[in-house]
Amino acid sequence: MTYSRTASPLSGEETGLALELKRRSRKLAPMTAIVVGHFVLFYLAYSGMLRTVTHAILPQVVNVTFVAAPEPLKAPPPPKLVPLVQPKQTFVPPLPQLNIVQTEPTITMPPPQPRPSEPAPANAVPSAQVAPPAPPQPAAPKMVSGVEYIRVPQPVYPSISRRMGETGTVTLRVLIGEKGTAEQVTVHKSSGSNNLDEAGRQAVLRALYKPHIEDGKAIPVYALVPINFQLG
Repeated sequence: MTYSRTASPLSGEETGLALELKRRSRKLAPMTAIVVGHFVLFYLAYSGMLRTVTHAILPQVVNVTFVAAPEPLKAPPPPKLVPLVQPKQTFVPPLPQLNIVQTEPTITMPPPQPRPSEPAPANAVPSAQVAPPAPPQPAAPKMVSGVEYIRVPQPVYPSISRRMGETGTVTLRVLIGEKGTAEQVTVHKSSGSNNLDEAGRQAVLRALYKPHIEDGKAIPVYALVPINFQLG
């Protein structure tokens, strides 16, 4: 049994369309390759890879500089020999020695001439005057046992001693003058606190005393004045 294959009209049209597409693709292939090549070159130039590829392909230029060889050093000239000239020795004769005798200088004084005796005047004043006797030194003031006040001492309690709770009695040695004022005040026995001692000394200096009278005359005397500091 024999079968006959008959081509349909649709199959012929498909064959012609395929042939047309192949022909057009052959024409467009070079243009597509050119476009793709330009796109690749543009991408390489934009990304910097083209410069790298160019440097890799092109040979590197090496600069060679020729330096002239230095001139050979010249040997220094040999030193000149200078002959030594020995100085001529001259003979100096020695000087003759002289015997010098040292003599001590002598001074001759003229003889003293006698003075004529002159009578001394009757009312001659001696050359050295007799100094008058020194006045007797005043005796040191004596110590008295008690004093009388015109204005009693008024001590001021130091605030720092009050805060610290300092107490005690200071004994002061005071020199009472002829007018009844305290001329000198020293600490005879301390209270144990410098602040209290100074406060007592200032109070004794401000006080006024009755002058000490002996033989109807006021004389300076020493006295001991105690000042007691107590917290109430």
